[in-house]
Amino acid sequence: MRFQIYRYDPESDQDPWMQEFELEARPGMMLRDALLKLKEQDETLVFRHSCGEGVCGSDALNINGTNALGCLTPLATLKEPVVVRPVPGMPVIRDLVVDMDQFFSHYRAIKPYLIVDDPEPEVEYRQTPEEREKLDGLYECILCGCCTTQCPSFWWNPEKYRGPAALLQAYRFLADSRDQARAQRLEELEGPFRLFRCHTIMNCTNVCPKGLNPAEAINNIKKMMVKEMF
Repeated sequence: MRFQIYRYDPESDQDPWMQEFELEARPGMMLRDALLKLKEQDETLVFRHSCGEGVCGSDALNINGTNALGCLTPLATLKEPVVVRPVPGMPVIRDLVVDMDQFFSHYRAIKPYLIVDDPEPEVEYRQTPEEREKLDGLYECILCGCCTTQCPSFWWNPEKYRGPAALLQAYRFLADSRDQARAQRLEELEGPFRLFRCHTIMNCTNVCPKGLNPAEAINNIKKMMVKEMF
């Protein structure tokens, strides 16, 4: 198979460039496996990877124009040449590695933990099965960034718009019956940029490697905000 890989080292390259590779692909090979083999051809190639099982979320890439995890992308599904770039909208540190500081800054800003003012119970915070079911499709996010970096609203407003991943997690806690900070959470998202910059383009939902629906979660926050704050 033929590959074109984005290369850029800020310390030595004036501009980014595309390097061509060829590889004998074996049946069942994933893109992450191919990148490891290509690195044997050129050990200067840099990319992130870890678990190889779609759990850590570290190997998010832009593959033939669409964001996905390298470890979950079979080579057999890709058209040649396979064009691999870093996920868009983020500063490139080197080759396929991007700076995720802005992404995690938005994640931390939504306070991704339970906020409870009542005295801590002796045993546990209780939920009914129905209340727990509302969290399905929310907590499974692995923070790979595929959704946020495929979102035009984030590209245009990376410092102001929270982005699909952070907003999905914001709704995860807004929907949690144990959390007692709903008013504060909604107030933090008020304004023209942090939440309402979403235009429901659906890129986020289309590329989520875990099959989650950030667009639906964002819409639910909007409805909640309109109902409870206005």
